[in-house]
Amino acid sequence: MSTEAAATTTTTAEAPKTPLAKLTARLAEITTKADYKEMWGVELDVSPDHIPSQVVLQKFLRANGNDAEAAEKQLASALTWRKTMQPGKLTSQQFDKSKFANLGYVTVHKDDAGKEMVITWNIYGAVNNNQATFGNVEEFIKWRAALMELGVQKLKLSEVKALIPDGGEDPYQMIQTHDYVDVSFFRMDPAVKAASKETIQTLSMAYPELLAHKYFVNVPFIMGWMFGAMKLFLAPTTLRKFHPMTSGTTLASELPTIVATLPREYGGKGPRLEEVGQQLAFADAAPMADKTEATKAEEPTPTTAAPVAEPAVLATTDKAEVATDKADEATPAAPAAAVTAAALEPTAEEAAAAATKTAA
Repeated sequence: MSTEAAATTTTTAEAPKTPLAKLTARLAEITTKADYKEMWGVELDVSPDHIPSQVVLQKFLRANGNDAEAAEKQLASALTWRKTMQPGKLTSQQFDKSKFANLGYVTVHKDDAGKEMVITWNIYGAVNNNQATFGNVEEFIKWRAALMELGVQKLKLSEVKALIPDGGEDPYQMIQTHDYVDVSFFRMDPAVKAASKETIQTLSMAYPELLAHKYFVNVPFIMGWMFGAMKLFLAPTTLRKFHPMTSGTTLASELPTIVATLPREYGGKGPRLEEVGQQLAFADAAPMADKTEATKAEEPTPTTAAPVAEPAVLATTDKAEVATDKADEATPAAPAAAVTAAALEPTAEEAAAAATKTAA
């Protein structure tokens, strides 16, 4: 065999064959171009033996249907975003108490086998003023990213010892609960819509494949048919992540292994969420900010509305499955039109119609 032929044979034999191997081979260049290598608390290592790094790459691959090229693009974007935003540092930053207190929590539970389950909670009925909470989109995204990052930290991805099984269940994911208590589903708030659109785009890019299931609780009975209609549009694997229920206490029946510590308002035997849930740090607004918000409060504005996403047509159900899986961390909206939004919005599987808090 000629030297040239031998070299060709060697090159072919050494070429990475699996999507994971291909992405791993590109990792050094990806992190060099981004000038950043931290992802979800993991310092990305080019060695295929570094399990935490491999798990991170697996998640980006899963979010892109095992397309190594697409996964590379998303990973590069996520690294660039993290370098700029520094979400890990945001978890220790103080946020405006009047805008964000009691809107989001993180809890960690253990089942009988000792396995930890991380839950992030979004309490939409706790929003007091849409303009104050959602009006400054950059501030809202920082708070939302910090809450997501807080949950991700609880997963301890830097300590994982095993890869995600090929074609199997991902053991390194969280549960997300969206509580719509005291929220109705009739009007749209422009401030919420604007904040939602950008938040969805950002978080779906930066946090793929981190949510195992999404529970929508205290959803009005009349809206239940919307979730049923989603079966006409979404793939079964995506639908299995959705769990709408009219009562918050029903959540306990969905999570029986952690009933002992699940908050009592969700059917568990533990303390109330506000007693055990971890929030981000808060501080009172600066005097000038207080004055600004007071002025805004005098203006007539709609009350609480959950985030909404702009629709974009999907070509196929398979594409919908991949695209919606990429939107695990999208800011969820009220399920009033979940069927329409979930079927049409490729970056927000739980997107829905506007919802406003019922007037007292």
